[in-house]
Amino acid sequence: MSGFEMPVRSAPECDVMLLLEGTYPFVRGGVSSWVDQIVRGFPDIRFGICFIGSRRADYGKPRYSLPDNVVHIEAHFVHEHDTGEAPRARRGNDRAFAISHKMHERFRSPHHGGEGDAPLTAALNEVLPLMDHGQPLDEAAFRHSQAAWKIITEQYRTFCTDPSFIDYFWTVRIMHMPVWTLHGIARKLIPARCYHAVSTGYAGLLGAMLKQFTCRPLLLSEHGIYTKERKIDLFQSQWIRDNRGVFEKDASQLSYFKDLWIRFFEALGRLCYESSDRIVALYEVNRLRQIADGAAASRTRNIPNGIDLPRLAPLRAARPAAPPPVLCLIGRVVSIKDVKTFIRAMRTVVSLMPEAEAWIAGPEDEDPEYALECRAIVQGMGLGDKVRFLGFQKIDELMPKIGLVVLSSISEALPLVLLEGFAAGVPAVATDVGSCRQLVYGLDEEDRALGAAGAVVNIAEPEALALAAVGLLSDDTRWRRAQAAGIARVERYYTQERMFAQYRELYDGALRKSGADAGANAGTGTGAMTCPRHRQSAWQA
Repeated sequence: MSGFEMPVRSAPECDVMLLLEGTYPFVRGGVSSWVDQIVRGFPDIRFGICFIGSRRADYGKPRYSLPDNVVHIEAHFVHEHDTGEAPRARRGNDRAFAISHKMHERFRSPHHGGEGDAPLTAALNEVLPLMDHGQPLDEAAFRHSQAAWKIITEQYRTFCTDPSFIDYFWTVRIMHMPVWTLHGIARKLIPARCYHAVSTGYAGLLGAMLKQFTCRPLLLSEHGIYTKERKIDLFQSQWIRDNRGVFEKDASQLSYFKDLWIRFFEALGRLCYESSDRIVALYEVNRLRQIADGAAASRTRNIPNGIDLPRLAPLRAARPAAPPPVLCLIGRVVSIKDVKTFIRAMRTVVSLMPEAEAWIAGPEDEDPEYALECRAIVQGMGLGDKVRFLGFQKIDELMPKIGLVVLSSISEALPLVLLEGFAAGVPAVATDVGSCRQLVYGLDEEDRALGAAGAVVNIAEPEALALAAVGLLSDDTRWRRAQAAGIARVERYYTQERMFAQYRELYDGALRKSGADAGANAGTGTGAMTCPRHRQSAWQA
């Protein structure tokens, strides 16, 4: 990874502050492309960007150029914790940690949802003022006080089923330290008229804090369901310890520390849902999942991705007369994209269609170890002359050269790459994840009448993926029917004009509400960035 470079954009205030975790403008991908599309689609709105990353060393130069209406950007890294203060022992305040403990108990209790039910935000409102520097729940108190040690040891004895206290202690510390980082960001971030988080997780927690501090509207857009994707990451993780003995382990049970991390991210998700004024999913299945996970149904809605048809439609004319025998996976080379299944499918593809090639068009720097494993599989299967790793490619240059877009992911939401392929005249073979079935076969009767824009197969089945791809590429009539269905579907349902109109409604509503709230507070002395409920903390009252 090259050295981190921070774009210089600074402003005293903005209209919409985007809260972005591990995406735009430093990482390429579907979510980042969507963010770039949004900020360019609303040139009249002054956007700010608050980027939340892991460590500075994990990122390099910006992958996207910022349009002029991005007036402010700042980056913060939740796993860098150099406070500059020498540690010193302190007693800590048992009463303050009891308040924190009460909030944790609320996170542990099953959520009941319901309109107007907000037990988590009420608990957060009570705790946040105590986390300020010099207050009884500040970062130093968490790291070095006897009161914090007492709580941690009590929780270990009460709940932990893993025998290692050392691993428990460091898991709790690593898990919670970013909370103080985010608290500091929320206290210092420039004023914004509304906030827009593009995931739950750390970005969503920051949004919940900002909502509490400022009373400004908070919008949430989820492309995938953050908690679901973190579960997948945690199931596959090798760094989380399991210290149970061989006779204590149950293959049907997660290790305690994996389960603890999952419950942590579930709690952040519930808090963000509870704090958000409007909650957007890309399609109905995910909206229902949000409700099941704690979102109030009345605040949820679907806004599908939309693509730039005027830019992509002309690519159809650049295509050769016959579809090229090229299967292309466009995306990051990471485990969630299951690139290995695509590679393994090519063994069958080339046995049936010797002229076929596989192109993998996407960056390899996010998970270099996984990328090396993928390259090793290519060599081990003797596919070195059939599978090409292209790195990042421009869609406009790539689409006319390929015959199929292939998506082998184990998790997706509403993948832009399928829509872009349809618009450019390229059918798809995709795994049955997210909204892929909806995109390929249609959502309702009217949509399904347009026909199949390719094929959908089960995840992690190389043979099925290969046969579906060969079936399309070897049958010109079927391929052209799929091409026509994809073009018709994207032109009818998935244009960026439809998407922009729905987000215009959301932004206008949030900005109007923000203005009305500012007027209502004008005589209170609270100012644009101080919420009346935080003029005096419960602790100070």
